[in-house]
Amino acid sequence: MGLIGGSFCRAIQRYTDHTVLGATRNPATVEFAQSVGAIDGPLTDLGAVDVCIVALPPEATMEFLRSHVHQFRRGAIVLDICGVKAPVVACADRLYAEAGVRYVGTHPMAGREVAGFANSSADLYQGASMILTPTDRTDPEALETVRALSLAIGFGRVVEATPEEHDDIIAYTSQLAHVVSSAYIKSPTSQRVFGFSAGSFQDMTRVAKLDAEMWATLFLCNREPLLRELDTLMENLTQFRAALSAENREEMVAQLRRGRELREQVLLRQHTVT
Repeated sequence: MGLIGGSFCRAIQRYTDHTVLGATRNPATVEFAQSVGAIDGPLTDLGAVDVCIVALPPEATMEFLRSHVHQFRRGAIVLDICGVKAPVVACADRLYAEAGVRYVGTHPMAGREVAGFANSSADLYQGASMILTPTDRTDPEALETVRALSLAIGFGRVVEATPEEHDDIIAYTSQLAHVVSSAYIKSPTSQRVFGFSAGSFQDMTRVAKLDAEMWATLFLCNREPLLRELDTLMENLTQFRAALSAENREEMVAQLRRGRELREQVLLRQHTVT
């Protein structure tokens, strides 16, 4: 019950009639969550739940899924919310199907730069995307249950993708952005920006305030797709640097114009999908 798991607890409590039980490593967090109405009580028996949301980092998620599979009742729904899907789905998909437990891989596209239950919010998911990564083993009824629950607690859309497709795209839309932000803020000039920064600086540096351990794990779990995106970014930067070094105004204008056009295309597609 950190930021993401705690927000699920709060949102389900506020927007549905379900009973919510919670567990985390710190008993004081469970007591506090119950005292503020985020949960109805502590989770002490996995076999008693209809839906279990596993909100842990990737490696801890895979260990939990492997070690607790036989504690769930047959027919229960278990979903993880990890930011990488291929390795987690590969760990759980067959294992849970053979145990008669209905596993669904998910990734809520929402978050904040701060962690912990104290920063969780019932409205964190308002208007956000929930990504589902079903396979041939995914139970259709369980998939629809997770879809309905997602919409009920405020997600604006539910998107389906294969685990591999998810990881390819998330390397670009999320992971690369965190790498770039972290690299950008490391310029010595960052210590002299006071009074000189506006929206562009804030946008570029916002996600540099991250959980280093968690994001390093995500990057390593999604190593190949992220490496491809880094190679593409570095090639684009090299091309622009070459044009700048050569004082080639025409080439710089062409590159900048192409970036603007691509951004407009992305916005148009998003508007059309919405």
